Amino acid sequence: MRPAVFIDRDGTLTEEVGYVNHPRRLRLLPRSAEAIRRLNQAGVAAVVVTNQAGVARGYFSEEVLHAVNRELVEQLKREGAHLDGLYVCPHHPTEGEPPFRARCDCRKPKPGLLQRAAADLGLDLGASTMVGDKASDLVPGATVGARSVLVLTGYGLGEWEFRRSTFPVAPDHVAGDLLDAVEWVLGRSAA
Repeated sequence: MRPAVFIDRDGTLTEEVGYVNHPRRLRLLPRSAEAIRRLNQAGVAAVVVTNQAGVARGYFSEEVLHAVNRELVEQLKREGAHLDGLYVCPHHPTEGEPPFRARCDCRKPKPGLLQRAAADLGLDLGASTMVGDKASDLVPGATVGARSVLVLTGYGLGEWEFRRSTFPVAPDHVAGDLLDAVEWVLGRSAA
């Protein structure tokens, strides 16, 4: 079993632009591809775990979601980086129509996406880290015994400055961006 860095997509790996309803709207944040490349070189699994309730809300179809995620994979590939896994929750508990209007175990802050990735990819959750730009991204990591890092990209700066006293889980580290988070993770494993 190997460690992973579980990465939220929008606001952490890619620009936060609201609902990404077209592949051309997806843009990697600066230094994100380098962060994924560093994980690849270190043998640490890079796994995206993302809530995409736009499917449940009817803002875009599953086909569009898959096209956007293919674009993400292609953008990373052009930068010499790859993901080991990409796990998506398309559900919302109160919006949309079944089967997407559902109280599921995969919508963060629940840990289902991390648990599914660990089972599929043979990952050591206790040696892993969850990275995201919202308090709700930190909870699944803590639930499965992983460390958590809040990045100050996307919603992160506002979350940290104005909401940290209400966080259900304190981050183990606060990083400027995904590359800073990855450097912290790799520095801890080298120590």
